Amino acid sequence: MKNKLIMAIALVMALVAGWAATTTTAQAATDNSLAKVQKKGTLIMGTSPDYPPYEFQATVHGKSQVVGMDVAVGKKIAKDLGVKLVVKSMSFDSLLVALQTGKVDMVISGMNPTPARRKNVDFTHTYYQGGYSIVINKNDKGIYKDKDSFVGKTIGAQTGSTMYNESKKQTSGTTVKGMTSVSDLILGLQSHKLQGVAMEKPSAQAYVSNNKELAMIPSHFDLSASDTSASVAFAKGSTSLVAAANKSVDQIRKQDLVNKDYLPAAGKYLKTNTVNTSMLHYWKAFLKGIEYTLIITVCSVFFGFILGVLLSLARMAQGGVFATALRWLATAYVEFIRGTPMMVQVMFVYFGLGLIVNLPALMSGIIAISLNSGAYIAEYIRGGINSVDKGQTEAARSLGMTSGYTMRYVVLPQALKNIWPSLGNEFITLIKDSSIVSIIGVSELIFQSNIVRSDTYRGVAPIAVIMVLYFIMTFTASRILNHFERKMQHD
Repeated sequence: MKNKLIMAIALVMALVAGWAATTTTAQAATDNSLAKVQKKGTLIMGTSPDYPPYEFQATVHGKSQVVGMDVAVGKKIAKDLGVKLVVKSMSFDSLLVALQTGKVDMVISGMNPTPARRKNVDFTHTYYQGGYSIVINKNDKGIYKDKDSFVGKTIGAQTGSTMYNESKKQTSGTTVKGMTSVSDLILGLQSHKLQGVAMEKPSAQAYVSNNKELAMIPSHFDLSASDTSASVAFAKGSTSLVAAANKSVDQIRKQDLVNKDYLPAAGKYLKTNTVNTSMLHYWKAFLKGIEYTLIITVCSVFFGFILGVLLSLARMAQGGVFATALRWLATAYVEFIRGTPMMVQVMFVYFGLGLIVNLPALMSGIIAISLNSGAYIAEYIRGGINSVDKGQTEAARSLGMTSGYTMRYVVLPQALKNIWPSLGNEFITLIKDSSIVSIIGVSELIFQSNIVRSDTYRGVAPIAVIMVLYFIMTFTASRILNHFERKMQHD
């Protein structure tokens, strides 16, 4: 009896093992991630360029571009695959989402291959082993010695990073504040909103060596249970692509390319950045930010107005079942859009719809803001239509005009005059709200100011510049809109 039982168990185990082997082989056979990249001829690398010397912005031959040791690693992988590297910038906490939704082919951003991350993405072998330090203001060097010195104080770390998680786990009586950008953390430190910033040791050295007001102290974090190495992340199941990238990573480790070539090259770019840190030197970056801000605003108002007209008419539809359904759908849309944050809507359009249609970041931003603006404009127009005296409609209909012609030539022109101030206010608001699309890597003013801050290690000056630029744009737009409003009232 025992022999039969053992034989049965052995048979089941053999079948399970055979099934697992067959499944693994089938997955490997159906994995076309490497062939897909080689076919399109590009390898898209996602990164957050605010973490020198890993990745940061530098002006090269008059143009701003992402450089650093991680970019060098990406170029090595792309070269070995026989394709061109394309670098796509976005916030650190959006990188893995971008990878999972196919916006990028790989992520190289000083990312630690933690067990939690391994559940969702695949990692290559380690290409660099780092450590943690804490950056403080130089005047506080005698006060803080390590992580245990910040009791009752606030330490900052990049949201979604291992430093953030370890800071929360390994400090007691200390407030840990997360921010998406390291340049924002440094600004918070210099403005005394934070007393320290935990980051990778090479990045800490980069900031301290280029900013005389900062100093670096050892963190003394217990890293025995943490992985402080940096690896390249790929989408889950990209077996062939990971295997090919591992060959490049193994060469990098074997030849010690990071310490011999990549880090020294990044250091040269860091020195170049600090030669001229005047805001005038970066006028092209600010001009590009203004250009994208105005493109997003104008397009969003235009399409938002069209959508708003359609929604307002749908909400006011009268008649049978079809009109009722149309009115219900329009009302549900307006209430839902007005009840959710624009930032969430931008991320949903870019990442969520990205699973179906791979839309560029700029187009995604315009679509999301247009959809948001349309809901608000619909209410402005509905209010404007209701403000037009019903006698106007009755008079037009008595003259033989159809309901469509009455709305188009009699009601809407008068309604537009009534809602013009609200539409102008919406336009001014969108100029400022366009800054939200910086989270998906659109090069508007906020995004460009972060680039300048990363380039120059100056926190306040770029912010002051964009404040002035936003004011100039909104004030100019306000004067123009007021001019047309006066003409309408006069007419």
